[in-house]
Amino acid sequence: MRKGLTILIIWVFGSAAVLTQDQMAANHPAAEVNAAAAPIAVSLLVGRSTVIDVGSPIARVSLTSADIADALVTSPSQLLINGKTPGTISMFVWERAGGLRRYEIAVQRDLARLQGQLKELFPSETIEAHSNGRQIVLSGTASTKDAMTRAVDVASGFVERREDVVTLLQVPQAPPPRSNQVLLRVRFAEVSRSAVTELGLSLFTGPTGINNTIGRVTTQQFSAPGFDEMEWSKDSSEFGAPVKEASGKFTFSDFLNFFILSERYDLGLLVRMLQSKGLFQSLAEPNLVAESGKEASFLAGGEFPIPVAQGSGANIGVSVQFKEFGVRLSFTPTVMGDRVHLKVRPEVSLLDFNNAVVLGGFRIPALTTRRTETEIELRDGQTFAIAGLLNSSMTQTLQKVPGIGDIPILGYLFRSKAARKDQTELVVMITPQILPQNSPGVTDRLPRLQEPFLPPLQNGDALPPPPPAFTEPRP
Repeated sequence: MRKGLTILIIWVFGSAAVLTQDQMAANHPAAEVNAAAAPIAVSLLVGRSTVIDVGSPIARVSLTSADIADALVTSPSQLLINGKTPGTISMFVWERAGGLRRYEIAVQRDLARLQGQLKELFPSETIEAHSNGRQIVLSGTASTKDAMTRAVDVASGFVERREDVVTLLQVPQAPPPRSNQVLLRVRFAEVSRSAVTELGLSLFTGPTGINNTIGRVTTQQFSAPGFDEMEWSKDSSEFGAPVKEASGKFTFSDFLNFFILSERYDLGLLVRMLQSKGLFQSLAEPNLVAESGKEASFLAGGEFPIPVAQGSGANIGVSVQFKEFGVRLSFTPTVMGDRVHLKVRPEVSLLDFNNAVVLGGFRIPALTTRRTETEIELRDGQTFAIAGLLNSSMTQTLQKVPGIGDIPILGYLFRSKAARKDQTELVVMITPQILPQNSPGVTDRLPRLQEPFLPPLQNGDALPPPPPAFTEPRP
């Protein structure tokens, strides 16, 4: 050592103190006062160091256990304390002047760093780290047993042995075991929108006409008034003789929207202006249960016959086959853990007699079909929708009187038009659900009517014998 420094000897004892209170008081009267005072607490982490300034020259130092922490004299009045393993020990420092100082050194693990790693690696788990001497205690809840095991693996990196990690983590009780059956809840919603616009005009005279002249202008797209029971008389049968008397009646099948008749001028007007909108919605809600990997199907509709010719030449026969139509659904589920791989094919078809085919006296209707097919993977209880299956049609008719109907502005009085627009949209919503082993299925309540065959009998009672089938006539 350098000149001027005193060689210090560090004694390590297994007990909590080197000398008893009586011995310290006899040898060093001033030590009795310092030993009776409260000890000085020193806290540090494992693998960290701290410097203690005693304030006076040091004579010697004593530690309870050098395995937890050790002390190194760096100057006549300073000590360097190094933390080794978790624990609490006592350290006594004797001064050259005879004083005695007592320190309680607590060495702990760096749980703040461990807690930060647990929060970063397991953000959805509620795991807390605590110190228990040499051991680390994990408390809280873990969603799965695998998450609990991985949390223990992370904490074992802060201790010498894996056994020094005590886990008090709780795993929620597992749900009932699931089966390989899937319940499919399907919702078919079909919305039909229609819009109609009509505009027409008819001009006509009275039943007696104007100056003995009857007239009517119509495009025949909408019903116009007719004349019935027309009668007239003349003074002579010569051509162009004046009419002496005339009579007649109107026949109306539809007054349309606007009707005007001037009896003074024998002139009438019919105007048809109509605009209508409609909304229709139909809904089907089938529920199907199928085993994993097996196909299930559903049909709400009907079948129509189709004649099929068989044979050739003079031996031709006609057989009948039936074609399905309506709301149809086919699906194949495959259970993959808590997910369902689903192959689904919804279809909606309607009979179309406008495009029917007449063959051999049979009228075979066509089919208007909307069909889609897809494969997706869903979680248990997750819903997906198939939309955009639109069917739009528009019809517009224009009728006019040739020549006059083409005149600008005035031609509107001699023409009529009608427009109709139909739009149908189909929406399919599908929700798969994995059934547990103890599931009742779609429902556990079915409608039942109690119809007892015989009323209950009291104890000791008996039913009377039935009457004889045939009775003999009395003499």
